[in-house]
Amino acid sequence: MPARPSIYEQEHEDFRASVRAFVEKEVVPHHDQWEADGQVSREVWRRAGAAGLLCFDVEEEYGGAGVDDFRYHAIVAEELARVGASGPGFPVHSDIIVPYISALGTPEQKRRWLPGLVSGEIISAIAMTEPGAGSDLQGIRTSAVDRGDHYLLNGSKTFISNGILSDLVIVVCRTDPDAGHQGISLLVVERGMTGFGRGRNLDKVGMKAQDTAELFFDDVEVPKANLLGEEGAGFVALMTNLPRERVSIAAMAVAAIEHVLDLSLAYAKERQAFGRPIGSFQHNRFVLAEMATHAHVARVFVNDCILKLNTGEVDTALASMAKWWTTELQKQVVDAGVQLHGGYGYMTEYPIAKAFTDSRIQTIYGGTTEIQKEIIGRSLGI
Repeated sequence: MPARPSIYEQEHEDFRASVRAFVEKEVVPHHDQWEADGQVSREVWRRAGAAGLLCFDVEEEYGGAGVDDFRYHAIVAEELARVGASGPGFPVHSDIIVPYISALGTPEQKRRWLPGLVSGEIISAIAMTEPGAGSDLQGIRTSAVDRGDHYLLNGSKTFISNGILSDLVIVVCRTDPDAGHQGISLLVVERGMTGFGRGRNLDKVGMKAQDTAELFFDDVEVPKANLLGEEGAGFVALMTNLPRERVSIAAMAVAAIEHVLDLSLAYAKERQAFGRPIGSFQHNRFVLAEMATHAHVARVFVNDCILKLNTGEVDTALASMAKWWTTELQKQVVDAGVQLHGGYGYMTEYPIAKAFTDSRIQTIYGGTTEIQKEIIGRSLGI
């Protein structure tokens, strides 16, 4: 098989080796138990922080490495996908949530939160989706009323990744009900605030070890010091950061596609039918040839997106292209892998079955495929 296209230099590969060692020691032996528990341990977060696997781009004065190179983030996502470890929400934390604090936080907020986020002592979440508002962020109803030195926050959120374990939640809320998208702000809610409650850990089709929760806000008094960015500027901040989130999801999708290809190749070489390996039958060879081609093309595309993200050249439309295309491709490739495995592909003890159930959410969260196409279509002037 052709070598996989790479954008990584020696220091990245050295980092990959340390991530792989961490995953093999601290994640793989425990993942089945985390699946049963519906969440990972807090200890694995602290160990990931101690190993330098979280928030690489946070400035050194706040405990980070100060390395603004998304390739390090992609390596963590790839190594988790390589072993089918969907439980640790490190990419959500490092790639999606913490950048809001780095970009929008005041010096006081950064001093207060970033060191703990880097060390894994503080686990983060972002609360966008509501029972009645998903990809359409302008439909958000969670409200925050100005009460002088604090906001009074009321509403509910659902499908929140890291929702059970999170200590710090960026809540997307409406501070002005009549200002449209200009009335949306970001408030940071912290564990223990009166009126902040969590519902059940949601029972999902896949990604069983990744805690996903409902969150409730009942007259939560959020200090003005916890307003992230300017009041009314939340929608713009979200639009600015969403391309990074979508490239992150695309990177996870490509890594998962490569994982499924590896599983399918190994199975096709060892599984016998009619006295020979099933991979020797022309139909199966063609299926594997298609899977390998898809993996290669997707890797080239996402590698290009990662490099463009590093130089600030990823716009909303390109990120949407990467997000929808790679995640829909992931579903297609995983389905082919299950079919190749036959009955064993439907057995949960086989990694291909877990890859199948874990993959289904990819075209939904981070903005559905349909929303991504709408964004791209608008960029075309139609």
